Amino acid sequence: MSFTNTVKNEVVKVPLSKLEQISLLSALLTNTMDTYDDHKVITESAVVAKFIFTLIKDMYSSYIKVSVRKGYNYNKNYIYILDITNNFSIISEDLSLNKIIPDSYLIDDIDLKKAYLRGVFISSGSISDPKKSRYHLEFVFNSLEYAMFINDMLNSFDLNSKYLKRDNRYMVYIKESEKIGDFLRIIKATNALLYYENIRILRNEKNILNRINNCEQANVDKIIQTAANQIEYINYIKTNDAFDMLDEKLKDVCNYRLNYPEVSLSELSNIMSLETQSKITKSGLHHRFNKIKLIAMKLKEKNNQQ
Repeated sequence: MSFTNTVKNEVVKVPLSKLEQISLLSALLTNTMDTYDDHKVITESAVVAKFIFTLIKDMYSSYIKVSVRKGYNYNKNYIYILDITNNFSIISEDLSLNKIIPDSYLIDDIDLKKAYLRGVFISSGSISDPKKSRYHLEFVFNSLEYAMFINDMLNSFDLNSKYLKRDNRYMVYIKESEKIGDFLRIIKATNALLYYENIRILRNEKNILNRINNCEQANVDKIIQTAANQIEYINYIKTNDAFDMLDEKLKDVCNYRLNYPEVSLSELSNIMSLETQSKITKSGLHHRFNKIKLIAMKLKEKNNQQ
C-alpha cells in the first residue's frame, strides 16, 4: 500500500463533529463529482468511495447506487461510481457544490478549515513516502480559482504552499519537510505523522553526518596539501644549497616538517613545544612557513632570470 493510501485510510477514521462532517463532505464531493453528471461521484479508492457513501447516507438518508468498472486507457485500477439518486438538490445546496468557492459557513473557523482540508486531501491529495523519495505533498484540481483558494487556505496555516499549471490542470504543492509534517498534524493523521517524523529525523541526521564527514575530509585534504607545499619549498631550498642560510628557528621548523609530513600546523606546534620545551604557537609556525615560502619563491625567481 502506498503512503498516500495509508494516510487516507487513517484520516477517514478520525472522529468529527456534525459541522466538520459537512465541511469535509463538501470538499470530498467538490473534488470527486463527475464533470459530465454532477449527480455522480467518481473515485479510484474503495476506501474513499465507502467513506463518501457512509457520510451521505447518514447525513441525508439518500439512496446511492454504486457501480464499479475498469479504468480507461489501460488503467488496471477499478473506478468506483456513486450515483446519488435522491435529495441531491438539498445536498448540493448544503455543501455549496454549485459554486467554485464554498460558502464561508463551511470554513468559518479553524476546525472547519482543517476538516475541509482533510476532505481535499482524501479526494485529490497525494504524499510521497519519505523513506523512498523526496519530500512532496500535492493536490491536483481542474480550476485555477479553486487551486488558488486551497493554496490560500493552506498558507493560512503557514504551510508555504505554491501552485502551478500542469497540463490542463492545476497543482498545489508543498516541498518543505517540516511543513508537510505540519499538514499531517492538521488533518490529524497521527500514526502517519509519527512515521513521517521518524524518517525525517533519520534522514536529517544522515545528512548532517554526511556534511560533517565531507567537511572533515576537506580539512584533511587541505592539511595534506598545505604540508606537501611546505615540504616542496623546503626541498627546493635544500636542492639549491640555501638551507644553511636559514636561521636556526627556520631550520628547526623545516626539520620537524620533514619528520612529520602529514600532521597539521596545530599538531606540529604541539609536537615542537613538547620536544623542544619551548612554546611555539600555530600562528608562529604559520609565520615561519611564510618566510620559508618567500625564500623559496625568491630562489625560483632568481633561477628563472639566469
